[in-house]
Amino acid sequence: MTGAATEWVPTGVDEEVPSAARVYDYLLGGGHNFSGDRVLAENLLKVLPARDMARLNRQYLDRVVRFLISEGVTQFLDLGSGIPTVGNVHEVAQKVNPDARVVYVDNESVAVAHSELMLRDNPNAAAILADMREPETIFSHRHVRRLLDFSQPLGLLMVGVVQFVPDADDPWAMAEQYRDALASGSYLALSAFTWDNAPEGMRAAIEVFKKSRDPIFPRTHAELMRMFGDFDLVEPGLVYTPLWRPERQGEALDASRSNLYAGVAIKP
Repeated sequence: MTGAATEWVPTGVDEEVPSAARVYDYLLGGGHNFSGDRVLAENLLKVLPARDMARLNRQYLDRVVRFLISEGVTQFLDLGSGIPTVGNVHEVAQKVNPDARVVYVDNESVAVAHSELMLRDNPNAAAILADMREPETIFSHRHVRRLLDFSQPLGLLMVGVVQFVPDADDPWAMAEQYRDALASGSYLALSAFTWDNAPEGMRAAIEVFKKSRDPIFPRTHAELMRMFGDFDLVEPGLVYTPLWRPERQGEALDASRSNLYAGVAIKP
């Protein structure tokens, strides 16, 4: 980052310590990252096809949002939303339904600062600085109360984020708290790193991420299925990101390079 681009960087940000949000931004071709993020990303690329993983995950998010809009969902809570880049949830949703409402949540101050700048003229979207592991704090936030109605169906997005929650923090109990807060007809969309496709590469990635503020905890298909609780998975179930309702011929060929499972479920 250079010159004016860094003037607004929040006070107290340690630019030398990489963050997952800024690494993801770099992998997607964004410019809101620091040298430490780029070094970590390049090390990650030595052990996993990380650019493909990021691209395929972003494409999955786009398809999910459009699917949920087509199902009548008009409000979204995006946990671990990261740094704004092309194809954000509000851009995709409001292109189809200008009245769609979105709240972004991230615990990375750079990500939230960027989001606030992007959304300052958008009355139907907001970003908050919070940790997804504290659902009650998020539910009580003024922007959440202003924009989201939990008595109506809602799209809860946990896309590319639960791998940053360690077992010790019980991500399954966390997911249950969110599911319990949703109205019938709401959807949970999830994607997360898995061991199942490239276990050796993922073990190496764990070591790479130990040098960041966001260590990773990949999980098996069975462990991620538990996140959905008693929600009903929509077709095709929990699959690698490019296999979730692909729209172009040949997309499924990318499955071997995904290394993230993805699925969407509805609350009965």
